[in-house]
Amino acid sequence: ELFLQKFVPGKEFRATITAMGNVPIYTANGVQCYVMSLLMLGVLWYFDIFIPGDIYHLMGHLLSSMNIFALLFCLFLTIKGYFAPSSTDAGSTGSWVVDYYWGTELYPRVFGWDVKLFTNCRFGMMFWALGIISYAHAQYQHIGYISNSILVSIALQLVYITKFFWWETGYLCSMDIQHDRAGYYICWGCLVWLPCIYTSQTYYMVTHPLDLHPSLIFFFLALGIFSIWANYDADRQRQFFRANDGACQIWGSNAKCIRAKYITQGGKERNSTLLASGWWGLARHFHYIPEILASLAWSVPAFPHLMPYFYTVYLTILLVDRAWRDDDRCREKYGRYWNDYCAIVPYKIIPGII
Repeated sequence: ELFLQKFVPGKEFRATITAMGNVPIYTANGVQCYVMSLLMLGVLWYFDIFIPGDIYHLMGHLLSSMNIFALLFCLFLTIKGYFAPSSTDAGSTGSWVVDYYWGTELYPRVFGWDVKLFTNCRFGMMFWALGIISYAHAQYQHIGYISNSILVSIALQLVYITKFFWWETGYLCSMDIQHDRAGYYICWGCLVWLPCIYTSQTYYMVTHPLDLHPSLIFFFLALGIFSIWANYDADRQRQFFRANDGACQIWGSNAKCIRAKYITQGGKERNSTLLASGWWGLARHFHYIPEILASLAWSVPAFPHLMPYFYTVYLTILLVDRAWRDDDRCREKYGRYWNDYCAIVPYKIIPGII
C-alpha cells in the first residue's frame, strides 16, 4: 500500500488551507489503489499464492503485531513532531502524555509519504475491504458455502468503502484530517481499532451463518444503499457548494448560507461560507444519521446476538461526540457568525430533537 500510495498516478489535490497557512497537497489516487488492491487479492488467491481465509484464522496474531507496531509508531511520531516537524502545523501541549495521545503534528510526512493518508485510508480502510472478503472465504472453508447474511453484510460494506475511496479527497478536508493530529487517537485507531472493530460483525458471522428470507435481504440492501447514498449526497452537496462559493442551487433552490469571517492562528482574516440548505438545512450534522443507519443495516443480518452491534453502538457514540466537538470548534472559530448559523439550523443531529 505504501508503494501504491506513492507511485500510482493521480491528479494533484490541494486540501483546505490550515490555521497556520499551509496547504496540504496529495495525489488523488485512492480509487486506483483500492481497485488494484482488490485485484491483487484475487490474483494471489487464484494462483494459490495466498489463501484469504488465513486472515481470519490468524487475526489474533495480526492484531498483536499491528498493536505493537502502532504503539511504537505513535512514539516515533511524537518524537518527530518535537524535533523534525514536517510543517508549522505542529507543537507540544506541554504534556508528553497528551502529546502522545493527541499527536504533535497535523500533517506529518515521512520520506514524502503522508502519514494520515496511509494510516486512515490506505491501511485502515483498505484492510476493512480486504478483511471482510477474506472472512467470507473463511466461512466457505468452515461450512462449505457462503451464507446470504454475510453476503448482504459484505456487499453493503463494500459499497460504503467504495464510496469512501471515490470521495477520498472530500475526506482529506474532514475533521479527522484537518483538525485531529497524528497521534495515538487517530493513528492507533486506524492501524488497530478500525481493522478489529469495523470488521467485527463480519468476523462473527463466519461461524454464525444465517439464511435470510428474500424480503429481509431486500429490506437490508435497500436501507443500507439508501443510507450510504444519503451520506454521500450530503458530502457531495457541501463539496459542490464550496466549489461554487455558495452561488449554486441545492434541492432546486438557491443555497442558503452564512458568509463568515475568522482569524487564523497567524493573525490573518479569512472568509468562509456555511451551508444551510439541503441535508445541511435539516441539522448541522444530519449526515451522521444515514451513516449510523448504514452500519446497522450491515450488522443486523447477524442477529439475534448482541456482539455484532458493538460497532454501531461505538459509531453512534463517536459521531455524537464528534458533533459536539465540531460545534465547539466552530463556535470558537466563527464566533457570532456561528450563532447566526445555528439560528437558521438549530439542531445538531436529529431535526426537532437534538
